[in-house]
Amino acid sequence: MLNVAVCDDEKNIRTYLSSLVKKQGTACEITEYASVEEYLSACGEHDLLFLDIEMSADSASDRNGMWLAGQLQGMELAKQPLIVFVTGYEKYVFDAFDVGAFQYLVKPVDEQKFAEVFKRAVTRLSGEAQQQKKALIVQYANEKRVIPLKDIYYMESRGHKIMFYMEKEKPEYYAKIGELENELRGRFYRIHKGYLINLSHVRGYNRTEVTMANGNKLLISKYKYDGFVKAYMDYLSEG
Repeated sequence: MLNVAVCDDEKNIRTYLSSLVKKQGTACEITEYASVEEYLSACGEHDLLFLDIEMSADSASDRNGMWLAGQLQGMELAKQPLIVFVTGYEKYVFDAFDVGAFQYLVKPVDEQKFAEVFKRAVTRLSGEAQQQKKALIVQYANEKRVIPLKDIYYMESRGHKIMFYMEKEKPEYYAKIGELENELRGRFYRIHKGYLINLSHVRGYNRTEVTMANGNKLLISKYKYDGFVKAYMDYLSEG
């Protein structure tokens, strides 16, 4: 069962989007919210969120959909929904991806386009669900540790050890980064001889560095840039 939220201050839009979700043939529990405040006060956890960008509870509030997306991005990874922005203005598109949006739909929402985006979202969520089941078993502090791959932002090679950068800790163990690169190909990419990054935690990049979800900016080798872009695009297209 997929938990879907529709957050828009226009009731007719909420009703329309909910009806489109129901048409997709996927078992869903749909919850509608009329404002950012209503969404936050409900404290619900959702897999997929259709979010209006321009929405604001009142004219004096800056708590629009973009603001809410920024707040959600700061939550624990397991609680972050996949966000599809719904907007009447394409000028917001680049800002949408800055806050980790998966896709966007332009109003009036085309039914066929909605179906395509919804299908991609379900595929991504399904893939992430499978990814969450995968983990590395490492020797750490005199015990075996199970580290879910989804929790790893990136790995750094330090001498003969690998350091894992995660939300709350940085465990390390003896391993070769080249072997991990081969084992985790498809979800992780080696952007530099010392860095193996989780593609699902990439938040931005240019020719010299990659910005990760924890805010860290990592140097990317000029010889790795083209391969990284291809791997990242392939990863996104699978979603």
